Amino acid sequence: MKDCIIMYTLPIGSHPYEIQSGDSLWMISQRHHTTIQAITAVNPGLDMSNIYIGDIILVPQSCDIYRMPAQEFSDGDITEEALSNHLRMLWEQHVYWTRLVILSMVFNLPETELATERLLRNPKDFETALIPFYGEDIAGEFEELFTTHLTIAADLIKAAIEKNSTAVSDTEKLWYENADQIAAFLGSINPFWSAQEWQRMLYDHLAMTKDEAVDIISNNFSESITEFDEIEKQALDMADMMIEGIVNQFPENF
Repeated sequence: MKDCIIMYTLPIGSHPYEIQSGDSLWMISQRHHTTIQAITAVNPGLDMSNIYIGDIILVPQSCDIYRMPAQEFSDGDITEEALSNHLRMLWEQHVYWTRLVILSMVFNLPETELATERLLRNPKDFETALIPFYGEDIAGEFEELFTTHLTIAADLIKAAIEKNSTAVSDTEKLWYENADQIAAFLGSINPFWSAQEWQRMLYDHLAMTKDEAVDIISNNFSESITEFDEIEKQALDMADMMIEGIVNQFPENF
């Protein structure tokens, strides 16, 4: 394994990458397990704010902190910083790919199926990260609840696109019931996690995501971007709450 001391350590080596439709530096960095700073560093003189489909850039080899299997967390030598980086990344990916799927569904983009598959990998990545602390059964339960959260969201977006108010109302009710289940579950497995606090955070997340989707469907793109900024901040608050709870519950692992 390569040495990876801090989050932005520059990796050694790089490979060419052709810019695709819909690419952004953030998206490329996440896909290749690196950082925007690292990509910029290996492309000196290139204006990274003006890249176009078909352009070739260099992408550095990944820094292992981004791809380190969560099983290695159980060795007792993981740092709180590494856990924080990993879980914050997963929450960032959760809201980012949710937005991409909303956009893909609303505008019937050809990447909809692929974007959806990538989004549905997110609960599995959370499961992998939680296994060293809670075991396969508990981590698997969280994966199932979180996957349901996403599938209900997709049904809700579809109903909104079709302007089916009855289906929207019924599906939204299921969405909040699922949030209740997630909050109660998290509150039951960690004494440092409050079910009530998780419920509040998840309710806020659902409300903001719905507003974001409605803005996109209504072509209020400026508002949807503003909403996404708040969604991202709030997702990181949930990440920090998750991190703090795990560190407090399993201090011997750090």
